[in-house]
Amino acid sequence: MALGLVALAVFALPLIGLLVRAPWAKLPEILARDIVVDALSLSIITSIAATVIAAVLGIPLAWLLARADFRGRGVVRAIVTLPLVLPPVVGGAALLFALGGRGLVGEPLNEATGLLLPFSTWGVVLANTFVAMPFLVITVEGALRSLDHRYESAAATLGATPWTVLRRVTLPMISSSLAAGVVLTWARALGEFGATITFAGNLQGRTQTLPLAVFIALESDREVAVALSLVMVVISFAVLVALRDRWWRAL
Repeated sequence: MALGLVALAVFALPLIGLLVRAPWAKLPEILARDIVVDALSLSIITSIAATVIAAVLGIPLAWLLARADFRGRGVVRAIVTLPLVLPPVVGGAALLFALGGRGLVGEPLNEATGLLLPFSTWGVVLANTFVAMPFLVITVEGALRSLDHRYESAAATLGATPWTVLRRVTLPMISSSLAAGVVLTWARALGEFGATITFAGNLQGRTQTLPLAVFIALESDREVAVALSLVMVVISFAVLVALRDRWWRAL
């Protein structure tokens, strides 16, 4: 019991310290500053874009891992989940070497289209997608694996096409897990720091998201840093409360 309370204190004390140091009286004025508005709006736009891309690409990938039987599936799953354990800065460096101006793919892409991903808003979206998509993939894969296949088989027997089975049976049955995966993906994209600053830089109004603004504010204006940190804590806490135990059940 005592050790459990100590463990709880490890998580609670930093949050209490943040609340104690928060400039509550000046909070509305701080949150209205240009650096805060720019960072917040950019974070919302890029995190939503990353979540949409993760859903479009991640759901088919989750289905492949859950339903297809092929050699090397364990290796593929390890590659997909690697960003969960990889230091974000290393992930950003890997993106830079692959998609940078002189990267493996980035150089021919730049020569062919003129598109340069590093230090751009799309670079932020790509970094967020790389780091956050595994949350969606593993959540949806877990839901698909635990799904009772008899309902899908019954629908197919009654003449439903594979697309109809997916749309009318499979996705509705895993909707709660899918929603949990989408929300977690968005929350992770919103809070991404290491890969973003390494691959996209830290340019206000262009690549400076909320976590990057906190990092800069810690060196120049602690009140702004605390205010931005409070915004991130409130969003993250709201996401976890809304999800409750849905994500863990899906796993």
